[in-house]
Amino acid sequence: MASATASDLQTPSYPTPQAATISASTNFPPINIGTRRSTLAQVQARSVEKALKDAYPDRTYNICPVLAQGDKDKVTPLQQLSQGENAKSLWTGELESMLENGEVDIIVHCLKDMPTQLPENLVLGSILAREDPRDALIISPRLPKNTTLSTLPPNSTIGTSSIRRAAQLRRLYPTLNFADLRGNVGTRLGKLDSEDSPFAAIILAAAGLKRLGMEDRINQYLSSDSGGMLHAVGQGALGIEIRKDDEVVKEMLSKVRCERTTRACTAERALLRTLEGGCSVPIGVETSWRGGKRGVATGIEPAKEYDKDGKPVEEKVEEVLDDQELILKTMVVSVDGKNSVEYELVRKVRSAEEAEAMGKDVAKILLEKGADKILEKISKDKQWAAKKKLEEASAAS
Repeated sequence: MASATASDLQTPSYPTPQAATISASTNFPPINIGTRRSTLAQVQARSVEKALKDAYPDRTYNICPVLAQGDKDKVTPLQQLSQGENAKSLWTGELESMLENGEVDIIVHCLKDMPTQLPENLVLGSILAREDPRDALIISPRLPKNTTLSTLPPNSTIGTSSIRRAAQLRRLYPTLNFADLRGNVGTRLGKLDSEDSPFAAIILAAAGLKRLGMEDRINQYLSSDSGGMLHAVGQGALGIEIRKDDEVVKEMLSKVRCERTTRACTAERALLRTLEGGCSVPIGVETSWRGGKRGVATGIEPAKEYDKDGKPVEEKVEEVLDDQELILKTMVVSVDGKNSVEYELVRKVRSAEEAEAMGKDVAKILLEKGADKILEKISKDKQWAAKKKLEEASAAS
């Protein structure tokens, strides 16, 4: 794709939304940013707005919050609300319609909520630098602050709406119980803290807590090395969805794109797409980078600086991404936690295309190791639950 020129960036390739006003100082319409209505979603949208303002200070921007379908019903469990379909569409449907109609120019998503298959005329335009992707354990104020997953009292109930989280924890902590918990971050914390709360702990994404300034509520960060948890595909990253033919916005977003996060998340999403999973399927991932640091090579050429003892001081240089290796850890778990398949691959990926190939390769290996049987059973169970729900609705009408 040819790069847009500076003059191109001042002439949007799409009709001006009716709600937009022309800026007197710039003489072209603002960029309308679509987002969900929650506090966290709007904080995330403002962070994208700031990144774009830093890159293009002469443009103006509007935040356009929308109440998504998944936010309207905060009681029904997600697997029932989606009636066996991909639950991610619950968070994206209304916003995507607005994007297609030109009412907004970009949509800011939590990448973990974005389907891996987008409408034909929409694309993932950019992935921004990732916040902490780990899950976080938040303990009831009635328990000691140093409580962790492994020290929770037997038969404790953990609140979570994620099948992935519950499945992984059932695998390692069979004495724990789980109950569905939905709502925004504040609502979930309020339910945990109430005096009559049935929950000993809840699990939330660390990224959301950090973005809201609630990091002090985290009792334990969960990872493969702490609690045995792998996070959701794309967790902690923000994805920007745009119209496929909008070359102006596509060029603008290239200035705020994070290459390191893009490659890691592209591998994760390719894995998920190949396994044909949704956010309600227990697929956990964990990506990290290693190597690639270039320090002083003593014995080959003299160091530029020495410490007080005469020892060479290693030069501080940026890590070269193309010299690093991407580590992709994966796990597919049955809903009851009794069956699981794990795999880890380490590979250099020098582009998003190579990262996608890596994700596909890992998915194929997981399927060969038995993940297909786990996912097939989950799919059948979801279809049966959806059919039963429809029959009950028909009988009641």
